Amino acid sequence: MTTVFAPMPLTQERRLATTIPGPRSLALAARRSAVVAAGVSSTLPVYIARAGGAILEDVDGNRLVDLGSGIAVTSVGASAPEVVAAVAAQVADFTHTCFMVSPYEEYVQLCEVLARLTPGTHAKRSVLVNSGAEAVENAVKIARRATGRDAVVVLDHAYHGRTNLTMAMTARAMPYKTGFGPFAGEIYRVPASYPLRDGLTGEQAAARAIDTAQRQVGADRIAALVVEPILGEGGFVVPAPGFLPALAAWAREAGIVLVADEVQTGFARTGAMFACEHEGVVPDLVALAKGIGGGLPLGAVTGRAELMDAVHAGGLGGTYGGNPVACAAALAATALYERDDLAAAARAIEARVLGRLRAVAADVPAVAEVRGRGAMLAVELVRPGTLEPDKDSAAAVARACLAAGVLVLTCGTWGNVVRLLPPLVITPELLDDALDVLESALRALGA
Repeated sequence: MTTVFAPMPLTQERRLATTIPGPRSLALAARRSAVVAAGVSSTLPVYIARAGGAILEDVDGNRLVDLGSGIAVTSVGASAPEVVAAVAAQVADFTHTCFMVSPYEEYVQLCEVLARLTPGTHAKRSVLVNSGAEAVENAVKIARRATGRDAVVVLDHAYHGRTNLTMAMTARAMPYKTGFGPFAGEIYRVPASYPLRDGLTGEQAAARAIDTAQRQVGADRIAALVVEPILGEGGFVVPAPGFLPALAAWAREAGIVLVADEVQTGFARTGAMFACEHEGVVPDLVALAKGIGGGLPLGAVTGRAELMDAVHAGGLGGTYGGNPVACAAALAATALYERDDLAAAARAIEARVLGRLRAVAADVPAVAEVRGRGAMLAVELVRPGTLEPDKDSAAAVARACLAAGVLVLTCGTWGNVVRLLPPLVITPELLDDALDVLESALRALGA
């Protein structure tokens, strides 16, 4: 079946009007240095004036191909017409009342959608929040309240956010944790499955993680096991088959709440509506954000009714959680994921990208692995002939792509991974054009 997408507000083609950055972006950078905190960094040295579909247009008129989607947020495309229309209609009605004070239908309606879309047929409840970190933090609160236990187990290479609790859960020190401690206690880290680097089967990697948790913590003390089904900031690492199911079985047997952090992997990004579905894993709680809101800030925890309802009245919520404008955007975005079968679109992106980049990997020794699922794809770069991470090469590839008008992001515990998160509505022609640029940048590493 051919998917028909709504017209994009910007012509979907790459165009360079100036060098990158252009004069207006340079002027804005000078203004920024006087008023924006130095701790706030930006990947791009350009300033965006408009965005549509998979194109970012900067203040100098350059049109960049966006292979980052605002870090997996604009999966339905930037400024998707349906999302824009829903937001405009909601703003005309009301912008805020606070659901904890004066509730409204949009919040309830979105919770109904989440109950239907998330894995499992059990009865579910949801709470809406503002961000992915807030969703993860609330999932931990719920698990602790429901189980009466305190300990939380997370994976090595994990990223869960920037609040005090989620910084403790995040593995990488710089730039996320350095100088910000002390952090919340009762957080324990176990080895993840990293097939390129550990050579273990999924079952072997799970046994290693479970043994570590049982020795260092004790299963009867663990409230929650929090996992990213695919490691995100840690390098877009897809665990070996069997790893997640084995962890899920252990958690179920031990009475541990399995929390899937699907903040980056959720909403069709990996070729399934949620990444857990690839191996038939049904988590107890799911933390959601990013792609849920079509570009507006929104997060959620959706999970088993008996766990969600274990929290006392007033124990969950927040002033802006489930803002009506964000809910309207999310309702429009989730409708697009289903109507246009964007999970299938993600799978088509995977097939197109992996085929080309794996051919490059065969010729460029610096490419250790091309991996990922759906439209969550990555290239890990190393010193040729070793597995020593090469952060400088990843940065060089990103710079070369930007100079040619293509935005790619880097990630990984060692900063040596180039990651691709294109909008799921990117056209095949635009994707091929961006891949031409990326391929050239990668092949230059072997020149």
